[in-house]
Amino acid sequence: MEEAMVDVLVKQFALGPMDNFGYLVGDAQAKVAAVIDPSFDAREIQREAGRLGLRIELVLLTHGHPDHGDDAKRLARETGAKIAAHRASGVAKDLELDDGSVLRLGSVEVKVLHTPGHTPDSCCFLAGKALFTGDTLFVGECGRADLPDSSVAAMHDSLLRVVRGLPDELIVYPGHDYGPSPTSTIGHEKAHNYTLKSRSISEFRLFMREP
Repeated sequence: MEEAMVDVLVKQFALGPMDNFGYLVGDAQAKVAAVIDPSFDAREIQREAGRLGLRIELVLLTHGHPDHGDDAKRLARETGAKIAAHRASGVAKDLELDDGSVLRLGSVEVKVLHTPGHTPDSCCFLAGKALFTGDTLFVGECGRADLPDSSVAAMHDSLLRVVRGLPDELIVYPGHDYGPSPTSTIGHEKAHNYTLKSRSISEFRLFMREP
């Protein structure tokens, strides 16, 4: 018998001066939650969790750039939450994640998809139909791959194999408010995001050099 889809609580927050998004995600019935990318000052997320009676058990980092995890240590210290990031990340963490790792928040499962390219440790987190894409995928765009620790080849694989291979109905929750809307769907991005157009690796390298 097919199991019913568990309702996943998702709240999106605009944080800091770089158009970052942070997220509260969890199981409202079990009263447990995680904060994804507590950028700059995540007290607003913390207050909302308190208002909803949610216990923050995890702080999940899509990657190690400071604009995504600057408030992680304070948040973890005040809530008792564990910080989780990919094992390749240089951030201080309590839990090391790998591709395919599964974290639990009550009845909600959070699956880790390792999507390097922007950084070696970049991950997306899948909870129900919610996909938190960090700086791998934005609405209408993708993250930079010209930074010292970036990899165009890895970004090509992450976008065109991993992301394009996901179901159309997933809701995209990006790491920054860089697009025409704060959220999207994988189906819409496949159809309209020019960075997800099918390209060979050589074509993708040329494309990523374009201004």
